[in-house]
Amino acid sequence: MPILVMKFGGTSVATLDRIKRVAKRIGVEVSKSYDVIVIVSAMSGETNKLVGFVNDTSPLFDAREYDAVVSSGENVTAGLMALTLQEMDVPARSWQGWQVPVKTTSAHAAARIEDIPPENILQKFDEGMRVAVIAGFQGIGPDGRITTLGRGGSDTTAVAFAAAFGAERCDIYTDVDGVYTTDPRICEKARKLDRIAFEEMLELASLGAKVLQTRSVELAMRYKVKLRVLSSFEEQSDKAGTLVCDEEDIMESNVVAGVAYSRDEAKMTLVSVADRPGIAAAIFTPLSEAGVNVDMIVQNISEEGRTDMTFSCPTDQVARAEKAMKDAKERGDINFHDIVADTAVAKISVVGIGMRSHTGVAAKMFEVLSAEGINIKVITTSEIKISVLIDRKYMELAVQALHDAFELENAA
Repeated sequence: MPILVMKFGGTSVATLDRIKRVAKRIGVEVSKSYDVIVIVSAMSGETNKLVGFVNDTSPLFDAREYDAVVSSGENVTAGLMALTLQEMDVPARSWQGWQVPVKTTSAHAAARIEDIPPENILQKFDEGMRVAVIAGFQGIGPDGRITTLGRGGSDTTAVAFAAAFGAERCDIYTDVDGVYTTDPRICEKARKLDRIAFEEMLELASLGAKVLQTRSVELAMRYKVKLRVLSSFEEQSDKAGTLVCDEEDIMESNVVAGVAYSRDEAKMTLVSVADRPGIAAAIFTPLSEAGVNVDMIVQNISEEGRTDMTFSCPTDQVARAEKAMKDAKERGDINFHDIVADTAVAKISVVGIGMRSHTGVAAKMFEVLSAEGINIKVITTSEIKISVLIDRKYMELAVQALHDAFELENAA
C-alpha cells in the first residue's frame, strides 16, 4: 500500500478530545488504503513544563539526562494516540525513536538525523499494522542514549520518515490552515497560498515565519518530499492547506510570494576597527565559537586604515556577542574603539522566486518604505530575497505597506 506521513503538533493533540479528533482523521486516510506513519509532538505546554523541571533540578544540567526527560512528552502522546486508534479498531502501535531506530548524531538537544532504517516498521505493516505512531523530536545516538532534535524537531522527524519510506506525501497539521503571504495577525489582507516553492518556504521559515521548522524544509527540498501544511481544526478537502513543492510544479509564480518579519533582532556595530586582511575572520570566528547567529553583515568604507563593521543577531545573543568581542580585543586579536548595540530593530523581508526574472523589486521596496518615512539601517539580498533592518516601532506598518505594494492580497 502507498504510505502517507501525517504530523500533528502540540496544539493538535493538547487534550484527549483533540487526540480523538486526530485519530478520526487518521482513520479516514486508512480507509483510503494508505499505510500511515503518524508523527506526534508532546501535548501543548508539556515540553516547556519538562524543560522547567530540568532547569529547576539542575541549572548546569547533563545534556543526556535533559534529552531523557524532555523526550518523554512525545512518548505519552504516541501511546495515547495508538490506544485511541485501537479503540476505533484501527491496527496501530506506538514507536519511540530508539525502537525504529531513528539514528542521530550525538549532539544532545540539537541532534541531526543520520539514518532511519525502514525494515522494522515495514515488517509490521506486512503483518497487518495500519498505523505506526512515532514519537517525534527524538532518536538514539551512537552511544545508545536518547537524543532530541531541538525545538520544532517533530517537523524534521516527519519529513525524514517521508524521505526514508518514499511516502506519497507528508502532511503537517498545525493550528493554521496553510502558508500565508504574511502574518494575518498583522495584516488582515494576508492570503493563504495554494502552493509555494521549497526555496521560498525555506527563506520565509528562516526569516521569521513560524509555520514550518527550517531544517524540515531543507530536508524536504533535498529529498523532493511533497509537504502539505494543514489545519487540524478544520474540515479537509483535496485542495486544503498549502502544498510546498518544486518550483516546476507551480504553473506561474508571483514575483513576491510573501513578506516575513523577525521582531527580536539587534544591530551591532564595532566602531573603528583596523581595516586589514583577515579582520573579518578575526571578528566572526569568535562570534561563531560563542554560538552567535550572525545574519546581515555590512562593512563601511575604510578611512585612514579604520572601518566600522555592522552585523545583526538575535536580541538574546547580544550579551554573548559583546563578551566574545571584548575577549577577542583583550587577546589582541582585534582592535576597535567601541561596540554599539541597537536592540530596538526588526528585520523585514520580501521573498519570491519570481525575483529571478523580474527587475525593480528592490527599488519598489525601498520606495514604499521611504514613502512611509521608514529609514533603512541595513540591507542584504539574495537571488530570491531582500531583507532590511528598520526601527522596530515601524515593523507592522512596513509589513502592511509592502503587502499592499506588491498586491499580495491577490496571491493564490
